[in-house]
Amino acid sequence: MSESSLAELLRSRGLRLTAQRQLVLQAVLELGHATPEQVHTAVREVAAGVNITTIYRTLELLERLGLVTHTHLSHGSPTYHAAGEHQHVHLVCRECGAIDEIDPELLRPLADQLAAQRRFQVDIGHVALFGVCGHCEDGEQK
Repeated sequence: MSESSLAELLRSRGLRLTAQRQLVLQAVLELGHATPEQVHTAVREVAAGVNITTIYRTLELLERLGLVTHTHLSHGSPTYHAAGEHQHVHLVCRECGAIDEIDPELLRPLADQLAAQRRFQVDIGHVALFGVCGHCEDGEQK
């Protein structure tokens, strides 16, 4: 997203474009999948005075604006990525920590069944499946 598009979106919501907001969004876009701590590290390379609380608040704002989304890929902090990316399901290896992505349509039959039987709407873009990757299962080094 361009700086002018971000500024326009923020203004339409009664907010203004700050350097911190721009830096946080830029870090998420550049890092791909990143925890708030990783975003903080990236932002501090440019603006040393930005604290972790500002990062969390800015990520929450950017998510409310529909610019980023998060997924929980471990017991720790959520992982953020650009909302404009195609939705995907994360496959997380418990052994080596590798993260892979699959098309969410693979879960569509399950999502449809849950909707029909339980009236539960699955947010497929926030799904992470944990297991062991093929490399670890085969005893290979990644």
